[in-house]
Amino acid sequence: MEIVSWILQGLLAAMFIMAGLGKVSGSKMHRDSFDHLRLPQWFRVVTGLVELVGAALLIAGYWQTDFAMAGALVLGVTAIGGTLAHLRVKDGFKQTFMIVLLGIVSFVLVGIVS
Repeated sequence: MEIVSWILQGLLAAMFIMAGLGKVSGSKMHRDSFDHLRLPQWFRVVTGLVELVGAALLIAGYWQTDFAMAGALVLGVTAIGGTLAHLRVKDGFKQTFMIVLLGIVSFVLVGIVS
């Protein structure tokens, strides 16, 4: 199972590094997304930082599995928040699919490394 956890860690870390950097740097897509979700822009930056910390924990988890579990939990809870934000504004499946998928993968990883 170790190889599966390494693959999931790498995929999640890559996805959340890209998403976190986009949020922190203020890309137009992420600014527009947070406007659509009716969330303040400062929360976009906080969310991006949390995503980057979660991704860093996943990377550190290659050497110490406790970090992988912590990172997966941080990102899983973040994904729950993202899913709720999309549901609150009544977004459809297309808009919510990716964050739901990343949340599921995060919690699967928690199960694997625990």
